[in-house]
Amino acid sequence: MKPPPFSYHRGRTVEHAAELLRELGPSARLLAGGQSLLPMLNLRLAEPAHLVDLGSAPGLDAIRRDGDLLVVGATARQAAVENSADVRSLVPLLAEAVEHVAHPPIRHRGTVVGSIAHASAVAELPCAALALDAQLTLLSADGVRTVGAEDFFTGAFTTSARADEIVAQVAFPVTGPGTGQAWSEFSLRRGNFPVAGAGVSITVADGEIVDVAIAICGVSDRPVRARAAEAALLGSRPDPETVAAAAAASVAELTPRGAGDLAAHILPVVAAPVPAWGYRASVAKSQVRRAVTTALTRAGGVR
Repeated sequence: MKPPPFSYHRGRTVEHAAELLRELGPSARLLAGGQSLLPMLNLRLAEPAHLVDLGSAPGLDAIRRDGDLLVVGATARQAAVENSADVRSLVPLLAEAVEHVAHPPIRHRGTVVGSIAHASAVAELPCAALALDAQLTLLSADGVRTVGAEDFFTGAFTTSARADEIVAQVAFPVTGPGTGQAWSEFSLRRGNFPVAGAGVSITVADGEIVDVAIAICGVSDRPVRARAAEAALLGSRPDPETVAAAAAASVAELTPRGAGDLAAHILPVVAAPVPAWGYRASVAKSQVRRAVTTALTRAGGVR
């Protein structure tokens, strides 16, 4: 498989890359690690006339703490995030989700921000960003704006970013006392996209859940927040029955997806049969239960 013809442009800085995107128009695509875009080019699922390479732009590979936020730059590799002690201690859900992304060679080239910007409905990192209420910094030749993860994902491989905007960094809130986080997923083979997965962050104080966020991937055209499950847990003194009820609530209000819809919009680059939505929903329910249980244990609120 070979990609379609395109013109290659190297962004000397992130500002220069933004100027190139504006100059070249909507037929240009941004290249960072390339582990999401290049397979789509080879399969002719994307045919941009121009590629703007961000890889050599300085200052974008940082992983740093900024007050109550952990900031990951646009070209920070997934392996660097996976192996960062700061990430593991400050945003453990992100570190755990990255460990499940594909295989080590992919993670050594792929970027965290690039995976989030790609907006796959079954990928780990967009779902983790949603569970963590991440903030995305979008930069263009016209300026900078910040968008929350819940407003960023708008559909299958589509986001609220304009064609001339670069996701320059993603900021994740750091954990505080009494907070436990966990990622859980099931895939048909290690390294495959998950059938479904769940990211959870829970804060417990005096035995009561005072804050909770749950996001699920693999059951819609984008990662989704499990608001009903969050409501079932918030304010409770958790026990196995409460956790089971929340897991059931996490998929109860989802809209069933047809097999053709799933194949066309959720996993367009996978040749293997796509598991039916009912199976995905059942898997998602079990992953929510497991992730919630693990997060509660880590928060010190399990019974």
